[in-house]
Order: sequence, then structure tokens, then C-alpha cells
Amino acid sequence: TPRWTWHHAALFAFTVAYMIPAAAVCLRGGNREFFLYLGVMLLLIGAVSALHQAVGLHLATLWGLSLWGLAHLAGGLAPIPESWPHEDTLVLYDWWLIPQRLKYDQVIHAYGFGLTTWVCWQGLSRAFANRGVTAQPTLGLLTLCAAGGVGFGALNEIVEFLAVLTIPDTNVGGYMNTGWDLVFNALGSAIAVVLIRLLSRR
Repeated sequence: TPRWTWHHAALFAFTVAYMIPAAAVCLRGGNREFFLYLGVMLLLIGAVSALHQAVGLHLATLWGLSLWGLAHLAGGLAPIPESWPHEDTLVLYDWWLIPQRLKYDQVIHAYGFGLTTWVCWQGLSRAFANRGVTAQPTLGLLTLCAAGGVGFGALNEIVEFLAVLTIPDTNVGGYMNTGWDLVFNALGSAIAVVLIRLLSRR
């Protein structure tokens, strides 16, 4: 199966279509924090492209990653009405979906690193297949994939920490925010491995 098709070209066009306006908004508003994140996203697009070339990621995974990028940029740039429950700023990332219980930010963390866990599983499965073995979703292998997802989530927190150190007045949040981010990263990874296990039985 070819690694790159018109489906991937459409996905690339979709991704560019939201990144260019996001960059324009950052430029107009002087949002240095999200310029950093745009730079990180460009690096990630390159990394995912290289991984897809080696592994052949599922098209749904690639679309999921692109939608994650859109949700992330919207989270920091899209304004919300003042009447919506929120923390410090009037952007999606500070929106309480369930007041004092569940934030938009937390849902995106769970979604994104659950998806990352699925990417880890696909990479592991390809490594097995290259050796003529079909990977089975055992407890050990799924734990390894979940650990990978959580580890990438921790790497994301390091990027946010670097933003705090280098850019004044970020909207990253404090220790509690970091802690809840890690919790929802782990929750997303746990949900992903359960789904991988259940769907493998079909």
C-alpha cells in the first residue's frame, strides 16, 4: 500500500488551512507563546511524516493528530463569551465544560495522548511485523504503549515549562494545572489501551 495518496494530500491541505490563520492571529496579537507552539507543531508534523513513512500509520490516526493540532490552537486563540464558566482568561483552554470539574484543556489532553498511545501501538506492531511476527495486545505490550503515551505527555509539559521560563505572561497555569494535565494524559492512554484490547477481539 502506498504511504502517500491523495487522502494524505487532502489532510495536509486541511492542516495548512488552519495553521496559516492561526499564525496570522498570533502575529497580529503578538502571542509569542503560541508562536512557540506553532514551531513545535511544525517539528511534530515532520516527525509524524517520517514515522508514517516508516510505519504506515492508519489514515484515521493522521486525521486524529491533525484535529488535535486544530483543537490545541483553537484552545489558546479562540475567544469564549464572558458568560461561560472559565478560569483566568476568555479562551477555550480556560473553559469549564463542567464547572470546577472538567475543562476543555483536560479533554484535549486525554484525547491527544490517548491518540499518541495508539501511535505507539502501531509503531510497535510494525516493528513486530518487520520480523514476521504479529503483535498481540498483551498486558505487557499495552503497558509499554501506555507508558509511551504518558511519557510523550510529560514531554509536552516540559515544552510548556520552557514556555514559562522564556516567555512572560503565558497561560500555561501552575502546579495544579500541570498535575491535572498529567492525570488526563494517563487517563487518555488508559482508555486507548482498553480500546485497542477490545477492538482486537473483533
